[in-house]
Amino acid sequence: MRCAPTAGAALVLCAATAGLLSAQGRPEPPEKPRFASWDEVNVLAHGLLQLGNGLREHVERTRGQLGELERRLGSCGAACKDPEGSAAPPFAPENLILTRVLYSPQTQLKAQNSRIQQLFQKVAQQQRHLEKQHLRIQNLQSQMGHLAPMHLGHGVAKRARRKRLPKMAQLAGPAQNISRLHNGGWTVIQRRQDGSVDFNQPWDAYKDGFGDPQGEFWLGLEKVHRIMGERGSHLAVQLQDWEGNAESLQFPVHLGGEDTAYSLQLTAPVASKLGATTFSPSGLSLPFSTWDQDHDLRRDKNCAKSLSGGWWFGTCGHSNLNGQYFHSIPRQRQQLKKGIFWKTWRGRYYPLQATTMLIQPTAAEAAS
Repeated sequence: MRCAPTAGAALVLCAATAGLLSAQGRPEPPEKPRFASWDEVNVLAHGLLQLGNGLREHVERTRGQLGELERRLGSCGAACKDPEGSAAPPFAPENLILTRVLYSPQTQLKAQNSRIQQLFQKVAQQQRHLEKQHLRIQNLQSQMGHLAPMHLGHGVAKRARRKRLPKMAQLAGPAQNISRLHNGGWTVIQRRQDGSVDFNQPWDAYKDGFGDPQGEFWLGLEKVHRIMGERGSHLAVQLQDWEGNAESLQFPVHLGGEDTAYSLQLTAPVASKLGATTFSPSGLSLPFSTWDQDHDLRRDKNCAKSLSGGWWFGTCGHSNLNGQYFHSIPRQRQQLKKGIFWKTWRGRYYPLQATTMLIQPTAAEAAS
């Protein structure tokens, strides 16, 4: 970059711009496959914000100096006339010098403003990534707290045996199955059956609940968390396709509070059965996500925006029972991704006709 020696403020502006450009032109080092500590990511975000604020203050000071130059140019318009009252020719040397002094910094100022805006956008994007990473760290710490005890022998750690995956029962139909579950102290927390309720809702709606309990509805994450408490629970999922086939699944779960983004914790065997390919020995922790609260496990995508509705998305492809309701199968594959699906039963691109979700605290199951 070349800087014109016009004024002290312009020189400072050019130096700041050149530094920013050289920093932007430098290739980014490859991302290290590790989690940064929360202190490190906070220092990074704070440093970037300080840099952006410093650049903005510098631009404001330069803008004031340019205003002074504009006032000088205006006064020169009256002083630079010949005795007969005609204006000086536009190519007069003093006019050219003042024009260069004024408009060269203006051009640089516009470019600097654009770069500052880009910097703030990058800072905001980095902040979103940092929030996601912080949530993952919290989930990992939570999983560490639920790890089975390690038995040591001869200096070698031996993992405790994994619990067996509960057997899945397939009944005649959702209505009959729901009736039996109600008799066992189960609570319905979700129902889809006709598309009468829009499930593409923001975070607050999914937290508080919406819809009609007599038809389609979502009970609310906070209510579900209070019912389940800190103890383990069972989740039952009822699925029905458009050919009249039904499937019933039951598996143990634990639901965290809002401070964990209502993370759904699954044991390792259940996570594997549901199609997850990457999880820790203690299982899988899936935060809840909506289009305005992105907590999924994908850094490069907001699953709730790409698909539809709010859900424990993981990597976007395993399931979504709160997706868009289709009365017929769309032709476009991209549209199919937005539907209601359970990958390990009918596949990701088959929009289901009806679903019901129920929960039962473990203590209630033992008492029934």
